[in-house]
Amino acid sequence: MFDPLAALRSDHGPDFDVFVWGTVFLDMIFAGMPSAPTPGTEVWAEGLASCPGGIANFATASRRLGLRTSLAAAFSDDDYGDFCWRTLEQQEGVDLSRSRQFAEWHSPVTVSMSVNHDRSMVSHGHPSPLDAETLIGTPPAARAVLADLAEPEAFSNTGSTWVDRARAGGALVFADVGWDPKGAWSADVLARLDRCDVFMPNAVEAMAYTGTDTALESLYDLADRVPVAIVTNGSQGALGIDGNTGEEAQVPSLRVREVDPTGAGDVFGAAMLVGTLSQWPLEQRMTFASLCAGLALQQYGGSLAAPGWGDIADWWSDLSANPSCDAYHRSLRRRFAFLDDIVPHVPVLATRRAAATIARRSDVQDVG
Repeated sequence: MFDPLAALRSDHGPDFDVFVWGTVFLDMIFAGMPSAPTPGTEVWAEGLASCPGGIANFATASRRLGLRTSLAAAFSDDDYGDFCWRTLEQQEGVDLSRSRQFAEWHSPVTVSMSVNHDRSMVSHGHPSPLDAETLIGTPPAARAVLADLAEPEAFSNTGSTWVDRARAGGALVFADVGWDPKGAWSADVLARLDRCDVFMPNAVEAMAYTGTDTALESLYDLADRVPVAIVTNGSQGALGIDGNTGEEAQVPSLRVREVDPTGAGDVFGAAMLVGTLSQWPLEQRMTFASLCAGLALQQYGGSLAAPGWGDIADWWSDLSANPSCDAYHRSLRRRFAFLDDIVPHVPVLATRRAAATIARRSDVQDVG
């Protein structure tokens, strides 16, 4: 596996690059649906994927990009739980030393349906048998942690949490935030940003929490609250401000044939973490994250679609060999020129997407 942080490692460094906690779902992902099902009807999907989802999307994405990743989560000892545990630990190489399996507690399940470049989900599950404090204890030493800003077990208003202890130990705190089903969009959530280093919401969430009308205005509001603010805006790309360096950037999304958006935001976040830990400039971090998310959008299946360095090397090699000289391709070569310093060091057998996704012909040829 290619290690993007090899030059920064030492014998005295932390055990892990990133530590995450959350719920692992068994994801059943139906993609390529002509329309959403209506009562009394049946809809056939072009693609189906089954894989660990929820926080497993981020853990898988960060591990495939070469980060030493540790995950704390509750797993059932049912068949779904065994499958998720085995996939994460044995196939993906995610550390599960802070995770546990529980009897008589069934696995959370999500059905994701991709229709018209968006996805809808139906989920079922029960609370974890153990809370985060009991499950995690003292967080392992890590360069960074990821947490949901709206999650009380990560950001309590009344006392120190595992996130606070990790930050006190030197970890950067990356935060995102999910959809508020109650529509409250409480200002108390944003007040927690003083305990974070990087915040990465999407535009809808950012505008709702800040009460602004545009992604740019929401970015300016958030940049006054947290050192690094990134707002992702779907096909419009992403905007960011790094208050530590004074950088401000706006990057476009890639032109891709979108197959399934499930987990693309997690892939973007994992790639941002790679670029941040690698100490890249803001625009380069965001450009790299847009590439990784774009590659994920072209495949079926949440964590299955997360690209590895082999996929990135394939993409850059194909672009470099592409004779097209239109403005878009010239822009791509210019914006991603930094990959010329990285891709030559990526081994031929570097990590690629899971075999269950649609494989590129070049992937098969490289492995052979």
